[in-house]
Amino acid sequence: MDVGTKILTVEDDERIRQAVTLALEEEGWDVIEAGTGESALEQFTATPADVVLIDIMLPGIDGFEVCRSIRRASDVPIIMVTARADTHDVVAGLEAGADDYLTKPFAPKELSARIRAMLRRARSTEPGELERIKIGELEISADEGLVLKSGEELHLTKTEFKLLVELASQPGKVFSREVLLERVWGYDYFGDGRLVDVHVRRLRTKVESDPASPRYVVTSRGLGYKLQP
Repeated sequence: MDVGTKILTVEDDERIRQAVTLALEEEGWDVIEAGTGESALEQFTATPADVVLIDIMLPGIDGFEVCRSIRRASDVPIIMVTARADTHDVVAGLEAGADDYLTKPFAPKELSARIRAMLRRARSTEPGELERIKIGELEISADEGLVLKSGEELHLTKTEFKLLVELASQPGKVFSREVLLERVWGYDYFGDGRLVDVHVRRLRTKVESDPASPRYVVTSRGLGYKLQP
């Protein structure tokens, strides 16, 4: 049981919010509720959470803007919730800075599993085998949680950093989406490859001089991604 762990759940439908709160409290987590985007930002500023669960469709400030605002201030794990599994909503949520997404209706056990995976990843320390690696202009220090490009620090989210470290653990090796989902997100089931694709795109905007023609994070068509040595 994660005593003292705080989950901020942002949902305007009171019945859904109460059901989610009950399910999370049964897991032993402290739940902070918000019914609007404005309230969510106030709550997060007053009491930073360990994981944030955001519904996309909110009155006033929508879930995308709430996600962007929180992400500008924090690298807290964020899960977006959408009533539609279409690519636009999913990708837009991930592009806004979310680490993962869930589609309504979802089972409480699935939500708990996602949150536990997020918490494990957020609290894990990187192994010491990859202390520092230099590829071209990039310098990656897993132990320090630091990435430099031409000597200047890059600001990556925890998911982006973990993705880069995983690729850098074996430069030149192609990692499939399934392997990256397991190692970066901690999912031991077949997840959604869009998670990997969108985070690779976001990572490229930060590490590549020309994201449209990547030098470092390269696609191996039909296979996955690799860090080009």
